[in-house]
Amino acid sequence: MPAHKDAFSTPRSLLILGGTSEIALATARRLIVRGTRTVGLAGRPCPELERAAGHLRGLGAHTFTVAFDALDVESHENALGKVFAEGAVDLVLLAFGVLGDQATDERDPSAAARVAQTNYTGAVSAGLVCARALQNQGRGSLVVLSSAAGERARRSDFIYGSSKAGLDTFAQGLGDALHGTGVHVMVVRPAPLRRPGTAARDQEPLATTPEEVATAIELGLRRRSEAVWVPGVLRVVMSALRHLPRALFRRLPL
Repeated sequence: MPAHKDAFSTPRSLLILGGTSEIALATARRLIVRGTRTVGLAGRPCPELERAAGHLRGLGAHTFTVAFDALDVESHENALGKVFAEGAVDLVLLAFGVLGDQATDERDPSAAARVAQTNYTGAVSAGLVCARALQNQGRGSLVVLSSAAGERARRSDFIYGSSKAGLDTFAQGLGDALHGTGVHVMVVRPAPLRRPGTAARDQEPLATTPEEVATAIELGLRRRSEAVWVPGVLRVVMSALRHLPRALFRRLPL
C-alpha cells in the first residue's frame, strides 16, 4: 500500500470469499483490467467455481480456488491461513451470503438459522481471520458486502435483512478496531440486483447491477471510503425510511 493515506494503487492480489458472487466477479473483472494479477476464489468446490476461475484466467489473471464453507467456521483459520501463507493479499472481498426464502424460512426455523449462520456467523469468523492476516501484513483492504436490506426490517425479508444488519454492524466495528493499523475496511450496501428478463414493475426500486456495484467498489477504494451505497441516492432514501414512524412504515408496499 502507498505510504500516503489518500494514495491508491490497484491491488495486485485479490481474495474473494464467495467466489461465484456476481458482484465479486464483476469487481474482479474491473480490477484485472486495471492491473490485478492474482485472484483467489474461495467457495464450496463446484463446477461454477471452476468456471469462474477459468473465465478470470482468460482475462489474464493467475487464478486459484480455495475450498471454503461459510458454515464450517472451524475450518476458516486453516483454509484462509494457507492463502496468506503463500504471499501477501492486497484486497479481500467478503461476498458470500444467501437470500433464503422468507415465506419458507418463517415456517422452518432451521432454514432461517442457516441464513443467519451463513450471512452473519460465517462472515464474522472469516472476517476476523482475514483481518488478523491483513493486520500482520501491516496493509491491505477488506471489503464487506452488506445490503440496504440491513438498514430497517421489512416484512418481505426481515430474516435476511437482520443477518445483514448484524454483519454491517460487525464490519463497522472491525473498521474502527483496525483504524491506524494500515488495514482499510469498507462496507458496501447495494440495492437488490436488477434481474435480466424480469419486468420493470417487478424489480425493486433503485435496483442495481453487479457492474454498477463493482464501479462503486473501485471508487470507494480509491477514496478510502468506509461505507459505500449503490446507487448513491440510496443513502438518502434509507435515512428517510429509517426514521419513518413504524406505523407509517408498515403501510408501505415493501
